[in-house]
Amino acid sequence: MAPTVTQIVQRGLYVEEFEVGAVYLHRPGRTATEADNVLFSTLTMNTQALHLDAAFAATQPFGQRLMNSMWTLATMVGSSVAQLTQGTLVAQLGLGDVRFPHPLFAGDTLYTETEITEVRLSRSRPGQGIVTMAHTGRNQNGEIVAQATRTALMWCRPDASEAGSPEASVSPAASASHAPRAPHAPQSPMEDA
Repeated sequence: MAPTVTQIVQRGLYVEEFEVGAVYLHRPGRTATEADNVLFSTLTMNTQALHLDAAFAATQPFGQRLMNSMWTLATMVGSSVAQLTQGTLVAQLGLGDVRFPHPLFAGDTLYTETEITEVRLSRSRPGQGIVTMAHTGRNQNGEIVAQATRTALMWCRPDASEAGSPEASVSPAASASHAPRAPHAPQSPMEDA
């Protein structure tokens, strides 16, 4: 008889596995290249000369082309997927507080970390919860180049929804979130989640 092999599927975290205050360091970092900048800028129809025109950018305050900040944002969020949301995300609900306090240049390496700031069960979608994350991107010198808050609708652990009350499925650490929001009329189908 053949030995039993344990199969482990790489996935993100379920609602119950998130802990408010936990900080995830996403590695490896991602070194930005000129090709990334040109391809991303042209694919998104962003003709900003600060990204595409080296001669023009050389005359500007930073003296060289800047990485497209939307590439920086997308790469920062993307670097968190394997560790946090792969296969456990229902939908991304929104991004906020997006800032780029220091430029990123081709040749810089982007390192991302994510702090979990709020976890709660959905009031209208059984078996799902809402997780708020604060993403921070730093270059190889530790300078913050990007920050964003992300809110995601996440799946609860499959066995948790079958175990009875949804309130029992969120750990005390996960439920230690900010004060509840005031009720309001939904602006989109996902907002009342």
